[in-house]
Amino acid sequence: MNPTQYLPMRAKTILNAVTASSMPFDWSINPYRGCQHGCSFCYARSTHAYLGEAADDAFQHRIFYKDDAPTILLAQLQRMRARGKLPSHVAIGTATDPYQQLEAKTKLTRGCLETLAEFGVGVSITTRSPLVLRDLDLLRALPGASVNISLHTLDARIWRTFEPSTPSPARRLECARTLNEAGIRVHAFAAPILPLLTDGESDTEALVQALANAGVRHMMSSFLRLSTPEVKSWFFSVLRTAYPELAEAYGKLYWHSARLPDSYRRPVYARIAAQMKRHGLSEIGAMEVPKGDAAYAFGSSPAARAASPTRSEKGDSPFPNVDSALPCQPVQLALF
Repeated sequence: MNPTQYLPMRAKTILNAVTASSMPFDWSINPYRGCQHGCSFCYARSTHAYLGEAADDAFQHRIFYKDDAPTILLAQLQRMRARGKLPSHVAIGTATDPYQQLEAKTKLTRGCLETLAEFGVGVSITTRSPLVLRDLDLLRALPGASVNISLHTLDARIWRTFEPSTPSPARRLECARTLNEAGIRVHAFAAPILPLLTDGESDTEALVQALANAGVRHMMSSFLRLSTPEVKSWFFSVLRTAYPELAEAYGKLYWHSARLPDSYRRPVYARIAAQMKRHGLSEIGAMEVPKGDAAYAFGSSPAARAASPTRSEKGDSPFPNVDSALPCQPVQLALF
């Protein structure tokens, strides 16, 4: 295994404007480039190429961190407040996990949260890591804070194969329970669902039940999308090694497209919607996003649309008004 390298990088800004109308937030923060979790399906893997890096194992072992992030954020927020344009809500972790292992040492995410709390800016965080519990004091202080826990399987082999350095599903479930008991709003992102691996009836039933038992009441689900050559190549290299018998089937499913055909996805989404209803979980689409400049609610997720086929459908995005031809959405990031 390659030794992990940590490389500081200079940034002019930390708070990034999100101009896509499909996103339910207007501002995002990502303190890290690259991710030690090493998820084989992570859409952000291809962004390493923008840094002149390979999008292979280097994505997990060459981690860039914005070493002065809290100070830069402070200066940005001061300028925005002076202009009367202070944001009310920021999404953290829309690309790589803000609580990956390096965060325990650098505390860049915590520093950003401290700065946002000083200005009264609300946050939503997407992560796979229980390290977020370290910052419970700040989450309680931030207006309308919420945490999105990404968890797509309970199967130990599948977890270790496709998410080699992430905390275990059991630890993530316990994290969700602790956040909920602390009064922090928790969402579950069951993404990405892997066809022929985690989309079986017993698999999705077990996951939904486990989330319900952990106190989660709101979730969304979304199938695997392979939207760039870099991501597709790496994912297939992992699949061929661990599940060679599925390589041909996946090739047929994803050869000409970044996503599965609707005829495959819709029945599974409908079943998940029924399982969620049975266990008392609601779609995230039924909830209001903390009011940012966009100030609108999530559109219904794929499962909700599958359960209500009369509604207009534009692909499998969990956001409204998203053209189905667009690449995978950041909500799956860290979501995937």
